[in-house]
Amino acid sequence: MFGIQSSDIGIDLGTCNTLIFIRGRGIVVNEPSVVAVERGTKRVLAVGEAAKRMLCRTPENIIAIRPMRDGVIADLESTEKMIRHFISKALPRYRFIKPRMIIGIPSCITEVERRAVEESAYKAGAREVMVIEESRAAAIGAKIPILEPAGHMICDIGGGTTEISVISLGGMVVSNAIRLGGDEFDAAIIKHVRSVHNLIIGDQMAEKLKIEIGNAAPDKTIEKVEIKGGDAITGLPRRLEIDSIEVREALKDPITQIIDEIKITLGQTPPELAADIVEQGIVMTGGGSLLKGLPKLVSKETGVPVILAENPLECVALGAGMYFDFKHSFDKNSSLYDNLNG
Repeated sequence: MFGIQSSDIGIDLGTCNTLIFIRGRGIVVNEPSVVAVERGTKRVLAVGEAAKRMLCRTPENIIAIRPMRDGVIADLESTEKMIRHFISKALPRYRFIKPRMIIGIPSCITEVERRAVEESAYKAGAREVMVIEESRAAAIGAKIPILEPAGHMICDIGGGTTEISVISLGGMVVSNAIRLGGDEFDAAIIKHVRSVHNLIIGDQMAEKLKIEIGNAAPDKTIEKVEIKGGDAITGLPRRLEIDSIEVREALKDPITQIIDEIKITLGQTPPELAADIVEQGIVMTGGGSLLKGLPKLVSKETGVPVILAENPLECVALGAGMYFDFKHSFDKNSSLYDNLNG
């Protein structure tokens, strides 16, 4: 009975989306990390998909906000309310025991930011909170055999951060992270459209461009999409057709920064593990890895094969949810290793 009433929950508390995994049920929540509250009272009016539709469209008495920025909590109170809402949606209303929560976090966050994540989860109703590096969680979720004595490289591109790690025997050998991800892709598109066409577009229009015709490497076909926004000079509404070549040019700088970070991480990797990575390839996860042509470009620039994970958007949540099984196997292997070495 207590096994049914209690749950271990894996959470990917992302800048753009929050995913929740429960064993035996899989991904039960996958919604935007957005909260709409009433100004003054801070009463929650909408969370997730419903709140995202309100972004930049609310009257004066309503605020639609994204409480996560660059992979960390920017608004503690709103984050706690958002987690509480998603947990209540995912779990039965009446339980004897509060759930344990395992949350994926960027390795580049500070201790203060780490504590903010834990505090937010406890306030949302957790009896125990554990945090795990996003790249380690993503590797577990992507079913990479990281307990083996071999080097495995994972590149997780989220909404606010990109984390590149080399893992062997369950531990992080090399890990680098930058506060750059899918949001920076959107910002680069917005900047390009304004500077080249004097057209002001919003985050959602930029995201649409990125998803529909965004690309990192030249393609045989040139795709076009009509966008709408406000003229930067007259302020009047205007339409414009933009093609995939322009979008690729707009995304060039943030993509180059990510590739440079991958090269730095490869350069810091011990030779034996680097040889393993050349043989097995780099595994890419996270929503940013879905950008068309990005795995191909990374492979071309590094000279290393690149594999896109089966469910790149879900890997962190899946890995967090499976963390206790992983930890049990890791502890068991560590004990065997200790016994063999006296």
